[in-house]
Amino acid sequence: MLAFTIRRLFQAAGVLLVVALFSFVMFRFVGDPINQMVGVDTSPAERAQLRQDLGLNDQIIVQFARFVGNAVQFNFGISYQMKQPVAQLIASRFPATAELSLVSALFALLIGVPMGVYTGLYRDTLLSRLFMAISLAGISLPTFLIGILLIFVFSVHLGWLPSFGRGDTVQIGGFWTTGFLTKSGLLSLILPSITLGLFQMTLIMRLVRGEMLEVLRTDFIKFARARGLSRRAINFGHALKNTLIPVITITGLQLGSIIAFAIITETVFQWPGMGLLFLQAVQNVDIPIMAAYLLLIAFLFTVINFIVDLLYVAVDPRIRLGGSPA
Repeated sequence: MLAFTIRRLFQAAGVLLVVALFSFVMFRFVGDPINQMVGVDTSPAERAQLRQDLGLNDQIIVQFARFVGNAVQFNFGISYQMKQPVAQLIASRFPATAELSLVSALFALLIGVPMGVYTGLYRDTLLSRLFMAISLAGISLPTFLIGILLIFVFSVHLGWLPSFGRGDTVQIGGFWTTGFLTKSGLLSLILPSITLGLFQMTLIMRLVRGEMLEVLRTDFIKFARARGLSRRAINFGHALKNTLIPVITITGLQLGSIIAFAIITETVFQWPGMGLLFLQAVQNVDIPIMAAYLLLIAFLFTVINFIVDLLYVAVDPRIRLGGSPA
């Protein structure tokens, strides 16, 4: 287990190094950082001095090594437009995105898995067909359209839920702001979390349904029935357990996708998270924020994949850590 963990950590470090290289190339060669930081009335001498102070005259390998070293220390420089440290900007927006992603992932799992199990066990019932129709709509409709429809129905027409913003927040520990402790914060989470998690919910539901149908046809399930085991023990003790490997894979990847691609949802609902910050950075060509966001998302994906690899062995001990089939 220790060797497996160390090997995965080295692989993760390699992935992050490659992503850092792409981020550095974008940071260094997409436009001139000096032009983004100074005004048109800045003299050539002042521009040259600023370039020297920022180390832009150093060799490329030296600049890349400095960039990686600063990134390890969560130092991503100063935002061109906001004139604030990028790490501070991201830290102030991260709680909003983290809470939205967490609620969306829980919504997708807690609703998608039971719906998948039900449609797999009772695929010819009216409720099962209704679930399949909902899943088809969730996969087919684009995220921004789902958000707009939810706003129109529940905010504009019914007036039950807020249409934008995060609501009231409470600061915890001096650095984390949460909306879980206020009524308006909880109400503000409902529509964006459903919008963000609906696609993942339908994907998980269809995956669980397909795996359940496949597992129920296997010989060991037939043998369990022949032994006289109860239907509950067969469906949940044997069949469902053997569907967890692909579910864990998809869930892990989708959790990273929820965080990475929350940009559309945060834009529709004006949610003050990292996605909205990244979109504003793209509009303003704020390269430090864009590079930091790319590195952060790559780091989150790497951590999630590492956890998924460990869960594989916990769920199915037949999987060998060396990578060969059992």
